[in-house]
Amino acid sequence: MENIHFFEEDISFQLEEPNIIINWVQQIINQHQQSLEEINYIFCSDSYLLNINQEYLNHDTFTDIVTFNNSEESNKIESDIFISIDRIKENANSYNKSFEHELYRVMIHGVLHLLGFDDKTEEEKSVMREKEEACLSLLNIK
Repeated sequence: MENIHFFEEDISFQLEEPNIIINWVQQIINQHQQSLEEINYIFCSDSYLLNINQEYLNHDTFTDIVTFNNSEESNKIESDIFISIDRIKENANSYNKSFEHELYRVMIHGVLHLLGFDDKTEEEKSVMREKEEACLSLLNIK
Protein backbone atom coordinates (compact mmCIF):
# COMPACT_ATOMS: atom_id res chain seq x y z
CA MET A 1 0.00 0.00 0.00
CA GLU A 2 1.33 3.40 -0.97
CA ASN A 3 1.43 6.06 1.72
CA ILE A 4 1.61 9.01 -0.66
CA HIS A 5 -1.54 10.05 -2.51
CA PHE A 6 -2.30 12.70 -5.09
CA PHE A 7 -5.62 14.52 -5.34
CA GLU A 8 -6.95 17.55 -7.14
CA GLU A 9 -9.51 20.11 -6.02
CA ASP A 10 -11.22 22.53 -8.42
CA ILE A 11 -8.63 21.92 -11.17
CA SER A 12 -7.58 19.10 -13.45
CA PHE A 13 -3.98 18.08 -12.83
CA GLN A 14 -1.99 14.85 -13.02
CA LEU A 15 1.64 14.28 -12.11
CA GLU A 16 3.76 12.96 -14.96
CA GLU A 17 5.74 10.38 -12.96
CA PRO A 18 3.86 9.67 -9.71
CA ASN A 19 5.78 6.50 -8.82
CA ILE A 20 9.14 8.24 -9.21
CA ILE A 21 7.89 11.09 -6.99
CA ILE A 22 6.59 8.64 -4.37
CA ASN A 23 9.95 6.85 -4.21
CA TRP A 24 11.82 10.17 -4.08
CA VAL A 25 9.76 11.57 -1.20
CA GLN A 26 10.09 8.28 0.67
CA GLN A 27 13.88 8.37 0.14
CA ILE A 28 14.11 11.90 1.60
CA ILE A 29 12.02 10.94 4.63
CA ASN A 30 14.14 7.81 5.19
CA GLN A 31 17.36 9.85 4.99
CA HIS A 32 16.09 11.92 7.92
CA GLN A 33 15.31 8.80 10.01
CA GLN A 34 11.59 9.50 9.97
CA SER A 35 8.71 7.11 9.33
CA LEU A 36 6.14 7.87 6.64
CA GLU A 37 2.58 7.30 7.78
CA GLU A 38 0.76 9.20 5.02
CA ILE A 39 1.06 12.27 2.84
CA ASN A 40 -1.83 13.57 0.79
CA TYR A 41 -0.80 16.05 -1.88
CA ILE A 42 -3.80 18.11 -2.95
CA PHE A 43 -3.28 20.15 -6.12
CA CYS A 44 -5.60 23.13 -6.42
CA SER A 45 -6.06 26.68 -7.71
CA ASP A 46 -4.92 29.97 -6.17
CA SER A 47 -8.43 30.77 -5.00
CA TYR A 48 -8.88 27.36 -3.35
CA LEU A 49 -5.58 27.67 -1.48
CA LEU A 50 -6.29 31.30 -0.54
CA ASN A 51 -9.50 30.11 1.07
CA ILE A 52 -7.59 27.48 3.11
CA ASN A 53 -4.96 30.07 4.05
CA GLN A 54 -7.68 32.45 5.29
CA GLU A 55 -9.80 29.85 7.06
CA TYR A 56 -7.11 27.84 8.85
CA LEU A 57 -4.09 30.14 9.12
CA ASN A 58 -5.68 33.61 9.17
CA HIS A 59 -3.41 34.65 6.27
CA ASP A 60 -5.02 36.74 3.54
CA THR A 61 -2.34 36.11 0.92
CA PHE A 62 -1.76 33.87 -2.04
CA THR A 63 0.81 31.14 -1.46
CA ASP A 64 2.19 28.19 -3.36
CA ILE A 65 1.86 25.68 -0.52
CA VAL A 66 0.15 25.04 2.80
CA THR A 67 1.40 22.06 4.80
CA PHE A 68 -0.68 20.62 7.62
CA ASN A 69 1.25 18.41 10.02
CA ASN A 70 -1.31 15.82 11.14
CA SER A 71 1.13 13.63 13.07
CA GLU A 72 0.62 13.11 16.76
CA GLU A 73 4.01 11.45 17.21
CA SER A 74 7.51 12.72 16.61
CA ASN A 75 9.47 10.92 13.89
CA LYS A 76 6.25 10.02 12.07
CA ILE A 77 5.20 11.94 8.97
CA GLU A 78 1.48 12.40 8.39
CA SER A 79 0.28 15.39 6.43
CA ASP A 80 -2.05 17.06 3.98
CA ILE A 81 -0.07 19.29 1.61
CA PHE A 82 -2.04 21.73 -0.54
CA ILE A 83 -0.26 23.13 -3.62
CA SER A 84 -1.52 25.87 -5.91
CA ILE A 85 -0.79 24.93 -9.51
CA ASP A 86 -1.56 28.56 -10.52
CA ARG A 87 1.16 29.81 -8.18
CA ILE A 88 3.64 27.14 -9.34
CA LYS A 89 3.16 28.28 -12.96
CA GLU A 90 3.63 31.93 -12.02
CA ASN A 91 6.68 31.26 -9.82
CA ALA A 92 8.31 29.06 -12.46
CA ASN A 93 7.96 31.92 -14.91
CA SER A 94 9.24 34.51 -12.40
CA TYR A 95 12.26 32.38 -11.42
CA ASN A 96 12.93 31.31 -15.01
CA LYS A 97 12.59 27.62 -14.05
CA SER A 98 10.57 24.85 -15.64
CA PHE A 99 7.10 24.18 -14.27
CA GLU A 100 8.28 20.70 -13.18
CA HIS A 101 11.34 22.04 -11.34
CA GLU A 102 9.22 24.50 -9.40
CA LEU A 103 6.53 21.90 -8.69
CA TYR A 104 9.01 19.37 -7.32
CA ARG A 105 10.80 22.07 -5.31
CA VAL A 106 7.54 23.06 -3.65
CA MET A 107 6.51 19.45 -3.08
CA ILE A 108 9.74 18.70 -1.24
CA HIS A 109 9.56 22.07 0.57
CA GLY A 110 6.43 20.81 2.33
CA VAL A 111 8.16 17.57 3.30
CA LEU A 112 11.17 19.50 4.63
CA HIS A 113 8.82 21.47 6.90
CA LEU A 114 7.49 18.14 8.21
CA LEU A 115 11.08 17.02 8.81
CA GLY A 116 11.67 20.05 11.05
CA PHE A 117 13.11 22.67 8.71
CA ASP A 118 11.68 26.17 8.83
CA ASP A 119 11.98 29.28 6.69
CA LYS A 120 10.98 32.19 8.88
CA THR A 121 14.42 33.85 9.20
CA GLU A 122 16.92 34.59 6.42
CA GLU A 123 19.27 31.94 7.80
CA GLU A 124 16.48 29.33 7.89
CA LYS A 125 15.47 30.30 4.33
CA SER A 126 19.03 29.78 3.18
CA VAL A 127 19.22 26.33 4.80
CA MET A 128 15.80 25.44 3.33
CA ARG A 129 16.95 26.40 -0.19
CA GLU A 130 20.10 24.30 0.19
CA LYS A 131 18.02 21.34 1.38
CA GLU A 132 15.56 21.78 -1.51
CA GLU A 133 18.40 21.79 -4.04
CA ALA A 134 20.03 18.74 -2.41
CA CYS A 135 16.72 16.89 -2.58
CA LEU A 136 16.08 17.93 -6.18
CA SER A 137 19.51 16.61 -7.14
CA LEU A 138 18.32 13.12 -6.08
CA LEU A 139 15.28 13.23 -8.36
CA ASN A 140 15.88 11.44 -11.65
CA ILE A 141 13.24 12.89 -13.93
CA LYS A 142 13.98 14.29 -17.38
